[in-house]
Amino acid sequence: MQTIASGRSDRIKSAGSAEQPPLIVHVIYHLGVGGLENGLVNLINHIPSQRYRHAIVCLKGYSDFSQRIMTENVEIVALHKREGNDFSVYINLFKTFKRLKPDIVHTRNLGTLEGQVIAAFAGTQARVHGEHGRDMFDLYGKNRKYNLLRKAIRPFVNHFIAVSRDLESWLANTVGAAPDRISQVYNGVDSLRFRPRNRTDSGVANFPELREGFFTESTFVIGSVGRMTDVKNFPCLVRAFLMLLEEMPAARERLRLLIVGDGNSRSECIGMLREAGAETLAWLPGERADIPELMRAMDLFVLPSLGEGISNTILEAMSTGLPTVATRVGGNVELVSEGVTGMLISPDAPAAMMEAISKYYRNPDLIANHGKAARQQIETSFSMDAMTQGYLRVYDKALRLRSD
Repeated sequence: MQTIASGRSDRIKSAGSAEQPPLIVHVIYHLGVGGLENGLVNLINHIPSQRYRHAIVCLKGYSDFSQRIMTENVEIVALHKREGNDFSVYINLFKTFKRLKPDIVHTRNLGTLEGQVIAAFAGTQARVHGEHGRDMFDLYGKNRKYNLLRKAIRPFVNHFIAVSRDLESWLANTVGAAPDRISQVYNGVDSLRFRPRNRTDSGVANFPELREGFFTESTFVIGSVGRMTDVKNFPCLVRAFLMLLEEMPAARERLRLLIVGDGNSRSECIGMLREAGAETLAWLPGERADIPELMRAMDLFVLPSLGEGISNTILEAMSTGLPTVATRVGGNVELVSEGVTGMLISPDAPAAMMEAISKYYRNPDLIANHGKAARQQIETSFSMDAMTQGYLRVYDKALRLRSD
């Protein structure tokens, strides 16, 4: 069973027309709120329509997040993969490729890697695979079974894209991809949408669903955004927050915790706060569409994850002019400049996280200086244009190799 939708239009242009730009079919597991998905939507929205067309194939399905796609005539196909081994999804994927006739197939992460083989059998000659980070089941990319699968499918991939230098090195040294077939392209951030709080903003953000006095001019908001799954380790941030309240009881009047996102650990975090009598000092609103406004309500951004590729939320926080406390994992060390734009700590270390947060709480000048440096780093190195050009170079190269 398939579900087909179109982005920004009910009219779908047919693929394969000589008058039209080449078609890229992006294969992902599910199109919902997440860093990988956010990067895909940003890329589609910023690639010039005269250069490439796009379609998205979701092995599972898609949510209202798909409405963020602004480009006309983007077909979205949901294959509704069942849990566990569902071989019918491969048949449906093959049929979808044959119908769409893509010029390029771009799969992302382990969950869609087998799409490279199916694309080859369906006749797509230009095939790209992206690595965006790992989950709890293979946190460090050392799982033998998964790496055997990656090595077996490697010959079917024309070119790899890694979103961090860490992943680029892993693709070469562990998966065995040839270095000249790997491009490292950082995610970009919309620096106009994610901008620092300024004088035209009404102080801290006003959210009517909050009790009066939760956000005030004097509150210090510790914030984070992300999928509340095990790999993001949000309970560690809650523990650090509770430890900070114990360390500085008088700070209860000012300290606030804001975690935006949904997932299996959200109820656990709420329960921890309730048990500690700190539920009124925290807001965990679940999934939200107003992330830029929520980030402008924060004073400090904290990312407690156990593993990362390149964190879109760190980039968005930096663009908002926030200093960042992040764990020293994956691509975090490539984004956060220690002592310049933020602080790096060991993963799953709530005491170290509490200490880093405390340093910012006690030193407003440190907040201002690191936040300003973070914004400057975004403008210099992580623009949306730089990301778009990086992907275009890979797509253009893949088409050239196909025609040679």
